[in-house]
Amino acid sequence: MNFKKRYLVLLLLLSQLSFSQEGIAVYSDYLTDNYYLIHPSMAGAANCAKIRGTARQQWFGTDDAPALQTLSFNGRLGERSGVGVILFNDRNGYHSQKGAKITYAHHIMFSRDMVDLNQLSFGMSAGLVQSQLDETEFLASGQYDPNVDGTIVQKDSYFNVDVGASYNYLDFYAHVTVKNVLANKRELYSDIESDNLRKFLVSAGYVFGTSETLTFEPSVLFQAVSETEEKSIDLNMKVYKELNFGKLWGGVSYRRSLDGAQFVDGNGISDQKLQYITPIIGVNYKNFMFAYTYSALLGNVKFDNGGFHQITIGIDLFCQQDKYDCHCPAIN
Repeated sequence: MNFKKRYLVLLLLLSQLSFSQEGIAVYSDYLTDNYYLIHPSMAGAANCAKIRGTARQQWFGTDDAPALQTLSFNGRLGERSGVGVILFNDRNGYHSQKGAKITYAHHIMFSRDMVDLNQLSFGMSAGLVQSQLDETEFLASGQYDPNVDGTIVQKDSYFNVDVGASYNYLDFYAHVTVKNVLANKRELYSDIESDNLRKFLVSAGYVFGTSETLTFEPSVLFQAVSETEEKSIDLNMKVYKELNFGKLWGGVSYRRSLDGAQFVDGNGISDQKLQYITPIIGVNYKNFMFAYTYSALLGNVKFDNGGFHQITIGIDLFCQQDKYDCHCPAIN
């Protein structure tokens, strides 16, 4: 298969996870102690306030490759409320997005005492996003196209809402979130984009220990785009090791699209589904954390041999002295 055909098929595959990616795309950074980034109900759910910063870069060496940066804060406000804020900058070639979200969450405790975790949470995020299309390099010198100005940067801002719920019970957790609840069409892409931008996320996991210092966390994330009915699933496994200075942890995530694309392969037709494999490594030292993830695209059709690099740094603040009696790293 020549390069153009490979590139076309890759774009079809990537479109399954990039269609309606207004706002923050769902990558694997939620696994780096960053569930609030995708689930608003996790704002203030932990016994510490959390600051998290992420930086993601795809395809090093490729001009105008996708890049994403986020900065978030969330913490408890009183006994039953949580608040949060997210800032992000997402760039992909001539297209870019900048935005902010503010979150309020309400937490209901069913615990009989202060060490048992049994918490139901509801959250809502309101966000303002500015989309931008840079047309200044669309036309070569001397060319003319009546549909392209060629000298301007188009901008359009819009508002939307995410809602969700979380349940944390001892070593078990589950989350449900609906992103972009409101019907809202971006005028910048009004000719090609539906006003239905909703995406559904469902995730769950369980943490169990084989000793006092070693724990395992299998989890799953399912996501579906309403308009196109595209679906994908993440299968994750993390391992935590308690050490004298803090905690060392790592794991692996496997993402697979449930929809595929067909392409000509020699004299036949092959089918390929979008697949990622993402190793994760992280460390907690006192109130600080650092994590690194590397996502590699699987399959016969690839843009190049490079992967997607992402780092997460964070700090925990205002931590309560008493921790819950459970294996619950997202809460304790």
